[in-house]
Amino acid sequence: MTRDAGPRAASATTSSATAASDAPVRQRPVRSFVLRQGRMSPAQRRACDELYPRYGVAPSTPLAFGAIFGRAAPVVLEIGFGMGETTAAIAAARPHIDFLAIDVHGPGVGALLRRIDSQQLGNVRVMRHDAVDVVTRMIAPASLAGIHVYFPDPWPKKRHHKRRLLKPSFVHALALALAPGGYLHVATDWADYAAEILATLDAEPLLANTAAGYAARPAWRPLTKFEQRGVARGHPVFDLLFISKAPAAR
Repeated sequence: MTRDAGPRAASATTSSATAASDAPVRQRPVRSFVLRQGRMSPAQRRACDELYPRYGVAPSTPLAFGAIFGRAAPVVLEIGFGMGETTAAIAAARPHIDFLAIDVHGPGVGALLRRIDSQQLGNVRVMRHDAVDVVTRMIAPASLAGIHVYFPDPWPKKRHHKRRLLKPSFVHALALALAPGGYLHVATDWADYAAEILATLDAEPLLANTAAGYAARPAWRPLTKFEQRGVARGHPVFDLLFISKAPAAR
């Protein structure tokens, strides 16, 4: 605890205090996630230790997809993959497409690494990193064929809405990362967040809606166990499917 040094000490520190007040204040960025890691199973921990060196991607500016996947193919970015069951199912059904899956939570990363290894999914790589940092600093403009954001944290309390991922600045960064004709597919079961996302995507000049409002669930997105439970409880699910209308030259 710092004790009050009194008037004499205060006068002695006036110049340094003034200098400090004139210095620019660095704003701490608002993150869309909190690291609630939960308990990792021994198998998940072992997967992170043994398989991440094989299937994980280190931060790099820019990310070189050809080197990461060892081939030239369309790349889809998935942000927030949970335990990885949807990612693995989509990748297995679309072997001609490469998938870069990003999440920060250890148990899910371990679970997806195990799926990649057991199913021999050569078209999936995992990145344990903040997706905002990846998109804004590491992905070249017009380099993605698609982006999946499935069931992002809705941060339901109003005071936490500032943490929601799909804010205008980040949506713009996603739009810049899409190749012309590339798509952004979002799914949520939180009605007010769905309305907010729809308004944000509609307002982004680089994106065009493929539907009059919400879209039908595309065939490539399987129903997750989480989603099936919500549907059984009467929770509607909202899909939003937008495409890049940016010109080829930027």
